[in-house]
Amino acid sequence: MTGSGHRPRLLARLTWPELSRTATDSVLAVPVGSTEQHGPHLPFTVDTDIAVALAERLARARSWVVLAPPVHYGSSGEHAGFPGTLSIGQEATELLLTELVRSADAFAAVALISGHGGNAVPLRRAVRRLRDEGRRVYFWEPAGDPADSHAGRGETSAMLALRPGAVRPHEAVRGDTRPLADILPALRTGGLRAVTPSGVLGDPAGADHEEGRRLVDHWAADLLAASARWQPTVSG
Repeated sequence: MTGSGHRPRLLARLTWPELSRTATDSVLAVPVGSTEQHGPHLPFTVDTDIAVALAERLARARSWVVLAPPVHYGSSGEHAGFPGTLSIGQEATELLLTELVRSADAFAAVALISGHGGNAVPLRRAVRRLRDEGRRVYFWEPAGDPADSHAGRGETSAMLALRPGAVRPHEAVRGDTRPLADILPALRTGGLRAVTPSGVLGDPAGADHEEGRRLVDHWAADLLAASARWQPTVSG
């Protein structure tokens, strides 16, 4: 049931009778993002855009995957000092994802594809609770440079590959380039604004489309490798 480059199955395009014939042999892939500031040069939807792009790659490559609409909101409280950031917090994120997966019992499993590092804690809690309940649920997120963790060269390059019209290169500025572990205490007490007035962690200088394409390809390959363990057993 593993395809390569076929038309992805999108929940947004299916009806329940169409889905009912294959749901028990399918994994529902849910992109999980955020709506939060990404510096003066990137849009609020970066994390969601990346999660959706990677989940779409997965759905094209795996015929047993059904792609769900994305979760646009998550835990982004550390960005609250910047106007436009919309956060539902850790507890609400955990509850939202827990109930979402519980509602997807028609599927063989659910894969949560996260594009936002701030969702990792509530995501893992939700996954742990759901697995304790006997549900098949998986969690994946892309790896990144800890000194370039937010709106830096990596994310800027990725967005130049995915949504170049949404990037404002001339507005890009260097942010705090220390590894994330070094600034976590300050982040926890004062939020991102206390560490970087621009909202950038990293340096977007040098970002380009080709680097972004390679980065997205790398993330997609890692996701596909992880998904090899998720394939359901075909019934009947």
